[in-house]
Amino acid sequence: MATLRDIRRRIRSVESTQKITRAMKLVAAAKLRRAQERIVEARPYAIKMAELLSNLVGRAGDDAHPLLARRATGRRRLVIITADKGLCGAFNSNVLRASLGFLREPGQTDVTLVVVGKKARDFYRRRQWTVKSEMLGFFDRLAYSHAQELAGQLMRDYLTGEADEVHLLYNEFRSVAVQRVRRERLLPIESAPAAGEGPATGGDYIYEPSAEGILVALLPRHVTTQVYRALMESVAGEYGARMTAMEAASKNAKEMIEVLTIQYNKARQERITKELLDIVGGAEALRQAVEA
Repeated sequence: MATLRDIRRRIRSVESTQKITRAMKLVAAAKLRRAQERIVEARPYAIKMAELLSNLVGRAGDDAHPLLARRATGRRRLVIITADKGLCGAFNSNVLRASLGFLREPGQTDVTLVVVGKKARDFYRRRQWTVKSEMLGFFDRLAYSHAQELAGQLMRDYLTGEADEVHLLYNEFRSVAVQRVRRERLLPIESAPAAGEGPATGGDYIYEPSAEGILVALLPRHVTTQVYRALMESVAGEYGARMTAMEAASKNAKEMIEVLTIQYNKARQERITKELLDIVGGAEALRQAVEA
């Protein structure tokens, strides 16, 4: 049975842990506000850019630009975006589980990985799949240049034929408590849906100077924008998940302190009762000895 000293030590330990979880929740909440503002501002531009490029690709054809070329050799590149740190619930494990599901699909025999974040790096370091490259340690200072670096590498690999398809896998930020794992194909760019499969796209475009010139300018920017959006979604989702996880941890610590306090009071009461019984028993024995 635990002694009073052991219970007091446990209470102090849980209280220290609770202070840490509360501080981490406050830090995550402060960072979440900035990250949420950034992604809310960036989403309309990224979504509209994707719609515009989808319509242009549907009209220009797959041979209008090398980034639109479709090849059937089956070489795929999967970009897995996780966090550098843990203590954020199932944020990282959900993405890693989804990536394993993709890799184990029938026909996925030639897939290489680009891992973003230390959690993905550490997870696939011990497994059989080939990691082409990794990007680590930049989420706290995420900038557009990081997306340019990653997107530039993906476009070079696609143009040189190292990859015939490029997919992004990341957590999409929905709310503080909800992050949804999303996988989307980055390259080749999806064309607009056929008639009857989506909203009407209007009439044809008049290109100035030419469709090829516009695609040369817009396609690299579109790829970089979608990568930047995925990185920002992941950052906001990470802070939301960590805030939720630390709030739950603080609540659990509070409940544990209450349970330990009750246990401490019961043990203390039992000890006091035992000491009183010893005193009473000793007094009674002394009285009987005097009377005898």
